[in-house]
Amino acid sequence: MDAKARNCLLQYREALEKDIKTSYIMDRMINDGVLTISEEEKVKNEPTQQQRAALLIKTILKKDNYSYISFYNALIHEGYKDLAALLHSGIPVISSSNGGKDSVGGITSHVKTVLCEGGVPQRPVVFVTRKKLVNAIRQNLFKLSDEPGWVVIYGMAGCGKSVLAAEAVRDHFFLDGCFPGGVHWVSVGKQDKAGLLMKLQNLCTRLDQDENFSQRPPLNIEEAKDRLRLLMLRKHPRSLLILDDIWDSWILKAFDNQCQILLTTRDKSVTDSVMGPKYIVAVESDLGKEKGLEILSLFVNMKKADLPEQAHSIIKECKGSPLVVSLIGALLRDFPNRWDYYLRQLQNKQFKRIRKSSFYDYEALDEAMSISVEMLREDIKDYYTDLSILQKDVKVPTKDLHKKIVTQFQKHYQPHTLSPDQEDCMYWYNFLAYHMASASMHKELCALMFSLDWIKAKTELVGPAHLIHEFVEYRHILDEKDCAVCENFQEFLSLNGHLLGRQPFPNIVQLGLCEPETSEVYQQAKLQAKQEVDHGMLYLEWINKKNIKNLSRLVVRPHTDAVYHACFSEDGQRIASCGVDKTLQVFKAETGEKLLEIKAHEDEVLCCAFSTDDRFIATCSVDKKVKIWNSMTGGLVHVYDEHSEQVNCCHFTNNSHYLLLATASSDCFLKLWDLNQKECRNTMFGHTNSVNHCRFSPDDKLLASCSADGTLKLWDVKSANERKSINVKQFFLNSEEPQEDMEVIVKCCSWSADGTRIMVAAKNKIFLFDIHTGGLLAEIHTGHHSTIQYCDFSPQNHLAVVALSQCCVELWNMDSCLKVADCRGHLSWVHCVMFSPDGSSFLTSSDDQTIRLWETKKVCKNSAIVLKQEIDVVFQENEVMVLAVDNIKRLQLINGKTGQIDYLIEAQVSCCCLSPHLQYIAFGGEDGAVEILELLNNRIFQSRIGHKKTVRHIQFTDDGKTLISSSDDSSIQVWNWQSEEYVFLQAHQETVKDFKLLKNSKLLSWSFDGTVKIWSIITGRIEKDFVCHQDTVLSCDISPDATKFSSTSADKTAKIWSFELLSPLHELRGHKGCVRCSVFSVDSTLLATGDDNGEIRIWNVSNGELLHLCAPILVEEGAATHGGWVTDLCFSPDSKMLVSAGGYLKAITSPGTPFHPSVSLHAANTYVTKSWNGCSRSHKKREHHAMLKKAGQIQQEEELPARELA
Repeated sequence: MDAKARNCLLQYREALEKDIKTSYIMDRMINDGVLTISEEEKVKNEPTQQQRAALLIKTILKKDNYSYISFYNALIHEGYKDLAALLHSGIPVISSSNGGKDSVGGITSHVKTVLCEGGVPQRPVVFVTRKKLVNAIRQNLFKLSDEPGWVVIYGMAGCGKSVLAAEAVRDHFFLDGCFPGGVHWVSVGKQDKAGLLMKLQNLCTRLDQDENFSQRPPLNIEEAKDRLRLLMLRKHPRSLLILDDIWDSWILKAFDNQCQILLTTRDKSVTDSVMGPKYIVAVESDLGKEKGLEILSLFVNMKKADLPEQAHSIIKECKGSPLVVSLIGALLRDFPNRWDYYLRQLQNKQFKRIRKSSFYDYEALDEAMSISVEMLREDIKDYYTDLSILQKDVKVPTKDLHKKIVTQFQKHYQPHTLSPDQEDCMYWYNFLAYHMASASMHKELCALMFSLDWIKAKTELVGPAHLIHEFVEYRHILDEKDCAVCENFQEFLSLNGHLLGRQPFPNIVQLGLCEPETSEVYQQAKLQAKQEVDHGMLYLEWINKKNIKNLSRLVVRPHTDAVYHACFSEDGQRIASCGVDKTLQVFKAETGEKLLEIKAHEDEVLCCAFSTDDRFIATCSVDKKVKIWNSMTGGLVHVYDEHSEQVNCCHFTNNSHYLLLATASSDCFLKLWDLNQKECRNTMFGHTNSVNHCRFSPDDKLLASCSADGTLKLWDVKSANERKSINVKQFFLNSEEPQEDMEVIVKCCSWSADGTRIMVAAKNKIFLFDIHTGGLLAEIHTGHHSTIQYCDFSPQNHLAVVALSQCCVELWNMDSCLKVADCRGHLSWVHCVMFSPDGSSFLTSSDDQTIRLWETKKVCKNSAIVLKQEIDVVFQENEVMVLAVDNIKRLQLINGKTGQIDYLIEAQVSCCCLSPHLQYIAFGGEDGAVEILELLNNRIFQSRIGHKKTVRHIQFTDDGKTLISSSDDSSIQVWNWQSEEYVFLQAHQETVKDFKLLKNSKLLSWSFDGTVKIWSIITGRIEKDFVCHQDTVLSCDISPDATKFSSTSADKTAKIWSFELLSPLHELRGHKGCVRCSVFSVDSTLLATGDDNGEIRIWNVSNGELLHLCAPILVEEGAATHGGWVTDLCFSPDSKMLVSAGGYLKAITSPGTPFHPSVSLHAANTYVTKSWNGCSRSHKKREHHAMLKKAGQIQQEEELPARELA
């Protein structure tokens, strides 16, 4: 044992002997192979705990370094972290051998398995040890075994960083002691955002092989970061992530999630922008003469002493690079007599000329690669120039290679026929468009990008993010072909990207049919649909899609990369923006005309802000600097560099008489700056993690700050003291995630105009707090799986605008906590939203490089009128008539085909229905009133008696002479409104859920009391009383032959009944959620049931046998493919097709066995209606609910946009 380790153990021996219990510690040491069974028995035989501990430590002192490390790790595992901390300074540097019989140099079969599964590269064929560097890396990795952090191996290209990183983890004892969770290797390289997302998607898939967390890849970098954090924390704790060849600091932000990370890079400053401890290991580019000669000797199979004199000169010319020496060595192995030739080639090349045309700036590497190509036979050299396929960031060696690659592809493949099992399909999906653009094959590129087949094939395999990126990157080429068509496809991707990244993959033809009829997307979809319908495929056409409008007023593209922030000037005439391209842009808010373009910082610009007097613009950056600019001239006024980490936010006071600037940084501090001073006026400390956002109150007396530590803090501006702290994290404690594992990042905040309330965003929730009491006034769950990126309070009213990472923007009424509008148009996630000073408009900025301006009134007007749940639909010949109630208490009669709306009457309506021949409408009120309106002359008939409580359901009989209604008062009223005769059906003990009319003046009703009753509507008597379930009866259906009925319940069962028997024919068990709906097939032989977990079961009616199970595919953290509930079902007349409604409309066909999905209709922001066998259907995409209408039956309580009705 090392003297240092031994002394440390002796120093803290007394403390260890007092506290430790030896039993479990010895178990771990035995497993590590450093303690024998006989030694364990001796320790156990000691009479007291302290004596057992003393003997164990005495035994360890006689052993080696591995025993010390094993003891240290055992203390950590068994909860003695404070004692382990005492021994940390004595941890010895281990050698690369564990003495295991099955190991070679510490490489056991266990090590080989772990490294192979983690993707760690194998040792080079010719390998030379560099023990000092390997031990230095391991020593630093030991420091990460207890806490997250970074070990950075940096050095020039070709110096062997990757080999050293792999070698550091190639040891059994080291892996078992420090990283028992495994090692995961990611080759990163030079990447753009789309490329990084693909790397993250592949890593998440590798870490989640059993798909416990999700069955689809993450859709954006932020989601991937969250997924990776959960996987590393929960599925792979105490594992090491190795990132090989990091070029840019922004890439590391995606991995900055409390992991243990080893990375290789050419620039040691790449970790400046991430949090946590960092340990640096420098690798010199010069391998050294002796090591270089050793590599050459191994390649040519000679002793070092026998190498020719030229070997020494070659090592000198190679400048000691391990990679270059290896390349030359490999050539000499094949051509052992060419020492002089290779030396002469290295000496005579013109390095400057070659450096200009090469991706690498390392001269000797280029020379070695060039020699490798020159030494090929002529015929082989032709293959190289014809068939070489290089990564996107590698310079192509011949001018026409791009075109040759595309030509070769076209000879052998069709783009949409590539399948995942083909070895090179991923390459083509990632780089085919790039090669076409580089070869100036503009016609071919447009044909590829404007193809539904290509969109389907690519998004199905890699998701929509990379394709959207290509549309942005090649927009200048695509616009040349047809600007309108390019816009069609971009809009299509923007509206449907959230669906194209899901599993099961949607039918892209059906999605295309929902586009405007003038769209190229629609034309392609219709052509394909016509062809497929001939082969039995089912498609639905959306009738009134012309009602959807583009709500954006102005779209500008001032940046060449993602736009992180944008803001209005105080007079509302100008907009400033900043982002990844490191620039500050200023343009006119009315026209988008550019006014200023400033290269503002050395790294990404995260935030910008106008001063209240509009004289200045502040910017802050990843480069840790804050800069003040003259807003008219673009001149630099001040530079502040007192923050030690990136600066996330900047904001000026609202009063121009005393101008202060606040900045928030990842160094956990806020700072106040007086523009008349060169240094910071105040530093505010109290946050324990990155400060993400800050805002002055309207009166400038308080400053609010949001942090990744889960808190919102209010500071007194005058004194810079903390006034109040609100723990936002506590409002997520009901989550299943353990509190200690939960990370709640408070993203941003915004003050109400009067300064009495403050809005805060965290995860996918908005909170509204009273600033005087700190009490929670309101909480809004946006219902999205993506996080809220930004929020802003309107300066004039109660509206708030919210940006989501899922590409959309929402407007919310903060008084009623209701969503007012849903604004779509961005092609990627939205980073920032902000109202204009007068609140008349708001802007949004996005990763798609655009800034969009929206008119607040226009957006609200088009989305403000929302239809409530009270709706009825009648299909009559070719007409579709819809009766609905909107949120301002108006009854609307809507022509489903033309979209024409007749506003009928204002009333407190709780339910409504149309008469069979569209002569009358009936509606029930919250006060229990029941009324009929004659459409021809607007005459109103009112029931004299009515109900005592809210009317829930209402329906005309087939002849239109009688109106039946049910209420919360548990009664059913039968009203012959022409003769003023009444019959009351009163026997249910709780609210009547719904009812259905039977033949011969009979009625079937079901209730929350668990019973189903059959009544005579003439006498009002109960003819049959079925006690069906122990819980609420949710639905019933009557078989077409009128001999049976079904019941479903919240007790998770369904039952089949005969009208003649009071006991069920069959009890259908197996559902794991509330069984919400059921339907008989037209021939009465099948019964379909659907539950709240999205599961559909099909049963044989005669014997109750389960025939088919249509189980949901879980997506997005457990949300079923139906978005939750299955709300209704309907068989086709031939019983071969079943239509189910939930999160989207799905048709399930039965050409044989079992049933399988035929078409899924994702109607984003739209309704769909479909008439089938006399039943009406209406549906809207929702997260957990869908509204489905059948013969007056309503199964959702949710307000829905009127303009989106079909």
